[in-house]
Amino acid sequence: MRYHAAKTFEEAASIAAKADGVTRFLAGGTDVLVQLRAGLVTPDDLIDLKHIDGVQDITRLDDGGWEIGVAVAGARLGAHEALCADWPGVVEGMELVGSTQVQGRATLTGNLCNGSPAADGVPGLVAAGAVAKIVGPDGMREIPIEEIPAGPGKTTLAKGELIAAVRLPARGAGGGDAYQRFIPRTEMDIAVAGCAINLRVEGDTITEARVAIGAVAPTIRLVPEAAELLVGSTLDAATADALAAAVSAAANPITDKRGTSEFRTEVVGVLARRVAQTAYDRAKGDRS
Repeated sequence: MRYHAAKTFEEAASIAAKADGVTRFLAGGTDVLVQLRAGLVTPDDLIDLKHIDGVQDITRLDDGGWEIGVAVAGARLGAHEALCADWPGVVEGMELVGSTQVQGRATLTGNLCNGSPAADGVPGLVAAGAVAKIVGPDGMREIPIEEIPAGPGKTTLAKGELIAAVRLPARGAGGGDAYQRFIPRTEMDIAVAGCAINLRVEGDTITEARVAIGAVAPTIRLVPEAAELLVGSTLDAATADALAAAVSAAANPITDKRGTSEFRTEVVGVLARRVAQTAYDRAKGDRS
């Protein structure tokens, strides 16, 4: 195994583009190092990104949005009061990943690039309308987060490409988001179903919405038809019922030892109803 301590993203992309065999990037390492120790993967080239300037930074952008570096750990997200105030749903999703010790290393970008449909950190990003800054042999590009997952353990990133940072839009007035999941145990388990909702209100009326679901399809999925039901409503009982039904209809889960397909389909609808209420309350000023 060849170890590379890249000093720039361009250098990291160049190494990855020229490498043969198995290549892995190292930011937090909570997936790569576990897989390596278990013998599940032995990289021919391991490219360490932690020595690149800015990878540990959480930056407020000029337009009011946020940029989160590739190596920012979940614990640092949770300790950042301004980011938590703007995007609590994004942060609370990442805070569900692993133990306290894992939180000190695990990153949003790693959670995304691992390609798990059950990744807790990703639905909130999708609902928020976040984008990824991608560096590759052909330069830099930005794409929506929902375009990156391609299936269990797979992404749409091309050879030599890596994510340099995640960008969240400006929160703006009247906005709120939330994420919830269902797990069989009380903690440190993988989501059986998850849902994130981001919305905006004017008065009591919802004017914008995005709905994302996780662990109930081959990839984390945006559900525009569910979001359309929220827009123009005051989240009355009929709207909540229709939202739950639309989210369940968008699910295409598997059956495994942690839950049947039918159970996951039902639960993700229940979660959507609860998450929508929390996001709605936050948008109206309740930040609990």
